Amino acid sequence: MLVVTAAVIMTLSSCGENKNKQDAKIGTQQEIEQAKNQMADIADASFSDEMTGKVFHNYQQVRTALVNSDSEEVRTAAGNLAESFSEEREDMKATAMAMAEATDIEKQRELFSGFTEKVEPMLKESISEGTIYKQFCPMAFDGKGGYWISNVDEIRNPYYGEKMLKCGKVVATIEK
Repeated sequence: MLVVTAAVIMTLSSCGENKNKQDAKIGTQQEIEQAKNQMADIADASFSDEMTGKVFHNYQQVRTALVNSDSEEVRTAAGNLAESFSEEREDMKATAMAMAEATDIEKQRELFSGFTEKVEPMLKESISEGTIYKQFCPMAFDGKGGYWISNVDEIRNPYYGEKMLKCGKVVATIEK
């Protein structure tokens, strides 16, 4: 058990060296268990092609920026997302660029919802290992609802951010 504890502390400490905003102080056994559980909650998905892997990674950055209601970060992440696409996916690239150009968070959320509809089949077809989660908020867009794909099963609503952070549910688990 001591070896596991030391490994968790070393892992978290090394992450903290790379990111100044992270603080990796762990003191109690309960805190160590919480840290291990949080790491286990993140889905480790792999995809059959490099482009899809990049798209999924950048999509998660956009989703997180929307959860945080940070329109500038959405613009940056959506720009990176647009750069992930090859030429045969021009429609998805155009939607990602529109998110990158939008300055209004609600417009970005609307575009993200449309983008999710387009990217879901690509992710489903290309997942080669691991698990991702399709999630749904019934209240988004004036009760019409909105879906998103997450790398964790815990609900973090990109359509409402802090207003209704945990509104939603996992409606599908996509795994290989």
